[in-house]
Amino acid sequence: MLEVWRETARRYALLPLRIFLGVTFVYAGLDKLTSDTFFTDSANGSLVNILHGAHDQAAIPAMIDLALKAPHGFGYAIAFGEIAAGLGVLAGLLGRVAALGGALISLSLWLTVSWSTTPYYYGNDLAYLMAWLPLVLAGTPYLSLDALARTRRGGLFRRRPAAPATPAPPAAAGSGARARSGRTA
Repeated sequence: MLEVWRETARRYALLPLRIFLGVTFVYAGLDKLTSDTFFTDSANGSLVNILHGAHDQAAIPAMIDLALKAPHGFGYAIAFGEIAAGLGVLAGLLGRVAALGGALISLSLWLTVSWSTTPYYYGNDLAYLMAWLPLVLAGTPYLSLDALARTRRGGLFRRRPAAPATPAPPAAAGSGARARSGRTA
């Protein structure tokens, strides 16, 4: 009984992480899209304000320069990317791809807006990046659309079995012994 519980716990160990990251990223994306200030350039807490404030302390200021060329487009890309990554890991649809998207968003935010946070463990983007990595490696193998697709015959992600090998023709009687001994008749 204990072994069954342990196996079940191992199988579903990443499920709490999937739920947390999925809900958090969907919420973060929706929060940006519905914010009164995020897309208002001059508002305190706007994306433009955040980018200007982080520029000089960023690990890669060129990323901020790129975002400032089209801040609204960048803001929408981040928001919709967060929603897509969150929904992807929640539903388990292309789980590794969704987790990679979440990891890349977290990496870009860590290298820009939270890079200067000291000590580093006060910044949450690095922690989110590390939290995404197990899902990048393992995917969403259980309670997911990926798993459902694998189990369905002809599913989108199902690998086709290899064609059965053609059986070798039956050997002539006595030919095996002759071949092993090297003698001919």
